This record gives sequence, C-alpha cells and structure tokens, in this order.
Amino acid sequence: MQEEIFGPVVCILPFGTEEEAVELANDTDYGLSASVWTLDHDKLDRVMRQINAGLVWGNNWLNMDQDMPFGGMGCSGNCRENGKYSLEFYTEVKTLSRHVFD
Repeated sequence: MQEEIFGPVVCILPFGTEEEAVELANDTDYGLSASVWTLDHDKLDRVMRQINAGLVWGNNWLNMDQDMPFGGMGCSGNCRENGKYSLEFYTEVKTLSRHVFD
C-alpha cells in the first residue's frame, strides 16, 4: 500500500497496538486523507492527531462541506483549498516596490 489510488478503495491491515496502527498509517510518502474508526473518543482524538494526512475523518468518511480545507501532505501536496484557503490556493501574491522621482 505505497501508491495513491483514486477510487472507491479501502485498505485494511491488522495491527496489534495503537502505536503500530499509527506507524502503518504514516508509512507512506502520501497523505491525502485517512479515516479512523473506534468507539473510544479519547483514542479517536489521539490517533487522528498523529496521522500525517491533510484530512482525517473520525468515525465517518467523505463527510465534507465547502468551508473545510482540503489538501494533502507529502507527495499528495501541501496546498489547501475550499473556504478561506481557496484565496491562497487560486491566487499568486505579487509585490511591487517603486520609487517616484520628482
């Protein structure tokens, strides 16, 4: 599972510990999105924060609205779009500095 697949695909791996699950999730050059499923709310918050992905869903998948920033990490990119992040994503800052002589 070392390639970024665009499609309705789920990858499931067995793991023994929470630390191993996080290590498996982060063992890739990509990081567009991930999903964590558990009934333990403390574990959910802890694991979601440790996963290196631009978007991590907790106990759901593909639940988004247009104000949520979207974008990946690593080889999946580092830009964000949607909501206020679209301004930076779709524009380029340009600085002009000039001096006027009389």
